[in-house]
Amino acid sequence: MNQQLKAILNNFLIGIFAVIPIVIILQIVIFVKDRVSDLFRMVYGYADNYLYTLMVFAVSFLILSMIGHKIVKEGKFWAIAAFDFIIDRIPLLNSIYRVTKKVINMFSSHDRKEAREVVYIEYPKEGLWVPAYVTNKRDDQYVLFVPTSPNPTSGFTVIVHKSRVIKSEMNIEQATSFIVSVGVDFDKMDEMKKLS
Repeated sequence: MNQQLKAILNNFLIGIFAVIPIVIILQIVIFVKDRVSDLFRMVYGYADNYLYTLMVFAVSFLILSMIGHKIVKEGKFWAIAAFDFIIDRIPLLNSIYRVTKKVINMFSSHDRKEAREVVYIEYPKEGLWVPAYVTNKRDDQYVLFVPTSPNPTSGFTVIVHKSRVIKSEMNIEQATSFIVSVGVDFDKMDEMKKLS
């Protein structure tokens, strides 16, 4: 009976762990759906007309696509540059805005190459290696963000000499997947050879 109870509990835990990724994705979908619904209700509340509401969403989509196209093509958009100029003169808000923008740009595909580089550093002691995102470089110094598992948005920032890092073949997406999966999603055996 004790073995049977253990087997049932084991199967229950395996079932929970199998369903967790589905629940997380559903929660994200529900969150996005709720935000879009709230926005739709807000716009519809002003006009009380479905056609007008759909037109507002279509025009918004076109405007955001145009802004994205200009940024990809020219690297900036005049309205965002004007907003940057204004926010830059407001204490406290300018720091929050600048840092938020840099972090988002680090993960976006149109940012500069070094901010999308992944390296390994020895941490917390010699012989133990962790992946880190290169966020900045100055002379022989690297500024690195070392994310923690399983949440890659938490972590810490360090400055290290370039001789203390090993370059990785992983891109940001692969490194993030490695961190979120606590190492389960890692099939780069040549990466491991570099570290030994």
